[in-house]
Amino acid sequence: MRIVSYKDSGYSRFVKSLDRRAEPTDDVREVVEGIVAEVRKRGDKALIDFSKKFDRVTLTPKSLFVSEREFAEADAQITSATRKAIAASRKNIHAFAAKSLRKDWKRKNTEGAIVGERFVPFDRVGIYVPGGKAPLVSTALMTGAFAQAAGVPEIVAATPVGADGSVNPALLYALREAGATEVLKVGGAQAIAALALGTKSVRRVDKVFGPGNSFVVEAKRQLVGAVSIDLLPGPSEIMIVADATGRADCIAADMLAQAEHGGDSAVGFVTTSARLLKQVQAEIGRQAELLSRKKLIKASLKKGGFVVLVKSLSEAVAICNDYAPEHLSLVVKDEEKWLAKVRTAGAIYLGNDSAVAVGDFLAGPSHTLPTGGGGKSFSGLRADQFQRRTSIVKMDAKAVRKSLPVVSEFARLEGLDAHGESVRIRLEE
Repeated sequence: MRIVSYKDSGYSRFVKSLDRRAEPTDDVREVVEGIVAEVRKRGDKALIDFSKKFDRVTLTPKSLFVSEREFAEADAQITSATRKAIAASRKNIHAFAAKSLRKDWKRKNTEGAIVGERFVPFDRVGIYVPGGKAPLVSTALMTGAFAQAAGVPEIVAATPVGADGSVNPALLYALREAGATEVLKVGGAQAIAALALGTKSVRRVDKVFGPGNSFVVEAKRQLVGAVSIDLLPGPSEIMIVADATGRADCIAADMLAQAEHGGDSAVGFVTTSARLLKQVQAEIGRQAELLSRKKLIKASLKKGGFVVLVKSLSEAVAICNDYAPEHLSLVVKDEEKWLAKVRTAGAIYLGNDSAVAVGDFLAGPSHTLPTGGGGKSFSGLRADQFQRRTSIVKMDAKAVRKSLPVVSEFARLEGLDAHGESVRIRLEE
């Protein structure tokens, strides 16, 4: 893990490097272009070939989707504790989503026309749930349950399967509880391409949601236009900004929890306290030895971990705004003052007691958040992203008459006389 102090000669250069905008490498871009082209050209056959190549699983057109029998078998394996945990998470997600769903509205404008907006759920969406090192049961809820709360009738999940062709039972149960109507047994960029473009077996969706590795994120980027997307959420990130009031054990625990996601995770700690910095270092070393994934965590911290000692909290917040972390843990004395200065973060956790893991699994807001500096342009996944917005205009003769002078002037300025005439003609008897 890299440690940098404001006293170091390379401090300014390192801080400048934290102001980032994620861009795919040429290798990733080219690989994804090839995968998308193959799915577009060969459809199901490409999905089957890529599944064999990348996931070492043999699928057929008939086994691309999870069957009702597989859902039933998964349900039979779920413990009472798992059911309760999934139900608790979904309850909080639905309550949170209800507050952010947009409602229809209308009003009269200056000329008397009735204007407004109408919001309806998308008809069919795709949600991507990564596989790999662990079954991300919570991601099924943090994407699908938002679609469910918004009233989306068709929710198509895509997730890679094991070599035996099965999906983790708890993940399958969570997907069904989150409203999934279909589960595609395909992962990676090929899954995104199938959802966006469609194949013989996979009907295309209106919008794609969910996190993934660099190939999944790049596939979403390349397919914008063929389909709408939520955001570009990649590997997990955390930045902790703390003054001397921070608890070293809690800070270290949050850093280790995010490092646990794997080698592409980014884990940062920015503090004004040299004493706290040393304490956190010691806690990381102590706690890591007690964890089952300590080898993975240590490799992750070595590759993507950094600690920065700064002169002031103003400087720490400036670094945060440049970095735009997926998760920000803000542990400072004058919390409201410094919170007001944070401009770019996917999710913010306030104080020593606000564990990021509670947000990952239970609190209510989605853990599908912008990474790689994407927080400068994107917000995290929200319920209203599952709604299609349509504007509405209704006029009577009085509103037409009052609107005509302005419309006629715009029509003259832009040389579009048919526009002006289309309004004037409505006043003829």
